[in-house]
Amino acid sequence: MHISFTDLTIPVSGTVAAGIYAGGELSSAAQALDKLSNGSISRALQADRFNGDSEQLLNMVAPANTELERIVLFGLGNKDNPSHLAVENAGGLFAVKAANLAINTATILLDTDEQAAHFAYGVMLGGYRFDKYRTNEKCPAVLTELLMGSEKPGQAEHYFRPLLAVAEGIYTTRDLIWEPANAMNPESYAHFCRSLTCEGLEVEILGEEAMRELGMGALLGVGRGSDKESQLVILKHNGADSREAPIAFIGKGVTFDTGGLSLKASASMETMKQDMGGAATVTGLMLALAKRRAKVNAVGVLGLVENMPDSKAQRPGDVVRTMSGQTVEVMNTDAEGRLVLCDALTYTQRHLKPKAMIDIATLTSAIAIALGEEIAGVFSNNDELVARLTAAGDAVAEPVWRMPMGSYFSKRLRLYVSCQHNFQQLSVEILEPC
Repeated sequence: MHISFTDLTIPVSGTVAAGIYAGGELSSAAQALDKLSNGSISRALQADRFNGDSEQLLNMVAPANTELERIVLFGLGNKDNPSHLAVENAGGLFAVKAANLAINTATILLDTDEQAAHFAYGVMLGGYRFDKYRTNEKCPAVLTELLMGSEKPGQAEHYFRPLLAVAEGIYTTRDLIWEPANAMNPESYAHFCRSLTCEGLEVEILGEEAMRELGMGALLGVGRGSDKESQLVILKHNGADSREAPIAFIGKGVTFDTGGLSLKASASMETMKQDMGGAATVTGLMLALAKRRAKVNAVGVLGLVENMPDSKAQRPGDVVRTMSGQTVEVMNTDAEGRLVLCDALTYTQRHLKPKAMIDIATLTSAIAIALGEEIAGVFSNNDELVARLTAAGDAVAEPVWRMPMGSYFSKRLRLYVSCQHNFQQLSVEILEPC
């Protein structure tokens, strides 16, 4: 999609879109269109009960007294308390509508330069499609040309640049997640990360031999059953003083999770190519920071493995030693994410010495049972960091919810493990005489 910024000129033909504020108040551009069309917009709003609330959209075909194909009206919410998120949502809805109506080119008229930038950003996110492997299926028309009209086009483009960087990071994350596992394995993922050096990121990749020397037995244990070598990828963005400790983001990157020998049910296995969503998010984040030339030091650490059943795969009951020196009994090979993360976290803490660590992972479906699909669960030992993450999530409608941690859970965990061992020992005693 090509996005350009222009002045507030109503086109002679084609599709034009403008905003309506809450209560049905017309934006400046909508007023001009209403006058041009002999009041068609005012009449349409009354007939459709369109009141300008966020996420409302109204399509007017062949408006009177014009050569325009259509006028699309979108809700902007409260004019006195404008929200960038409302404008972005309007852009996303417009992108979906444009695909449904086979709109290839459109002109969007906004009152302010910031609105123009955020609408364009919303269109980018709403218009995303992963069409790389489509062959016979007919794809709907996509928006190829977007003209953003505002008072000062140069200023609007200035506002848009950092948003474009974020959008490109999000596109990268989505592309990585949608790639099939036969194309996106630990080795090919690491190879992709090497290409990010051209974006200004420092990239370091540790193979299995290097990780073995570091004692990363937990991470390596997960990947034993795969013929693809496990990888640890370190992405660095240096945008601040070199003496300032970085913020670290650690991503779980299980490029496909069969469950290992504790095999998953076939009905739920198809989506397990997405078990590297944490790593993909960290990759997109680091790319966005680099493209924005963010004035911060940040590192992304990706633990990339493939959890497969094989004669070499680890077994339930195996004991592995983590990089921190602790031993772990693997009671279920489908509990692989924590094994990957514990070694990645230890490496980050020891070798990168960050001031804060945030790990992102598709770790357990139980969190979705607790919070649903719209809220991410957070476990943390730092109240200030959680407060800042929560505020950031609320600002962009990506809410997080802090989950409880405490000694009472540790006691229950120890009791659970003890009961498991007693049960296994009892079973052996019963079976031995036979």
